[in-house]
Amino acid sequence: MPDGVGLGFDVHPRDPDRPLWLGAVLFEGEPGAGGHSDGDVLCHAAADAFLGAAAMGDIGEHFPDTDPETEGISGATLLGRSIELLAGRGFVPVSLDVTVLCDRPSVAPRRDEIRTRLAEIVRVPIDRISVKATRPEGLGLTGEGIGCLALASVR
Repeated sequence: MPDGVGLGFDVHPRDPDRPLWLGAVLFEGEPGAGGHSDGDVLCHAAADAFLGAAAMGDIGEHFPDTDPETEGISGATLLGRSIELLAGRGFVPVSLDVTVLCDRPSVAPRRDEIRTRLAEIVRVPIDRISVKATRPEGLGLTGEGIGCLALASVR
């Protein structure tokens, strides 16, 4: 039974001049996401969910976008450092469930690759990682961007 559950959300505008990273996996040929870091909304939402599960704030608090050291930093690194922060307070990741919100790319063909990368970074068995995606169906929920919701548990 988890001791803590946290919710994370991230959204970034599209930037066609940058590569698209989702869950520490490169989606070649797809327009990337803008922002101070690499724009990996999946890793960012996951990091916020884990930090929230331990009542430790969010990635903006620990890795502010005003810090030149974090400019261009990968989502994988932010997520990994967040897991290290948890460990420093005695928390262990238990599970992660994410839903990507975008019109493209299709996440399903790369789902297992993303799950594998997340399991490596978070250091939990792959069967404790769930990756899903949904399209906003023209409702404008992400505008010209890409978003992700994450739910994480820790003990």
